[in-house]
Amino acid sequence: MAIATTARRRTAALLLGAALVALGATACGPTDSSVSTTPKSSAASAAGGKTSAAPAAKGAAKLGDTISLKGSDASDTADVTVLKVVDSPDGADEFTKPADGMRFVAVQFRIKDTSSKAYSDAPQNSAKLLDGQGQSYSTSLSDTKAGPSFQAPVNIAPGESALGFITFEVPKDAKIDKAQFALDSGFAQQTGQWVLA
Repeated sequence: MAIATTARRRTAALLLGAALVALGATACGPTDSSVSTTPKSSAASAAGGKTSAAPAAKGAAKLGDTISLKGSDASDTADVTVLKVVDSPDGADEFTKPADGMRFVAVQFRIKDTSSKAYSDAPQNSAKLLDGQGQSYSTSLSDTKAGPSFQAPVNIAPGESALGFITFEVPKDAKIDKAQFALDSGFAQQTGQWVLA
């Protein structure tokens, strides 16, 4: 009973957060969308900055790389890093299992608030996985033994970071190729993309 109540509250919080961000994004009007695949260290190198990190293969961000992202409001910025991918983790408890023919994939993200105001969002709404065929998968509300999930909403003070896993439910035979993340519960015009394969 307590598990079902907690799941309902979490679902309601995620849906409310997504609805509020969608309303705000709609009010701002359309802008050009972009997908950023350039890791922060490579962007600094291209701009003449110095970095000790090796550039990603073909310039594409990969596991461990950070991408600087902007929200719908240009003053909303964050550095997002994909740290770890855990394929087929067990559910957090005996009741949490993927549907028949599916498996869990848990991805650990770090979000660092690089703006001058607090970052408040539901990261579970912000992430997607893509398989080798280009099929996208949204997040699941399930927790797994991969590690702690982000709380919803997450609130990060300027200059500080939050760390958490986001869980996806994907077909057992899907070859996961990329992860994507966009601020504002996924409604920001700029999306970061990391190669996982």
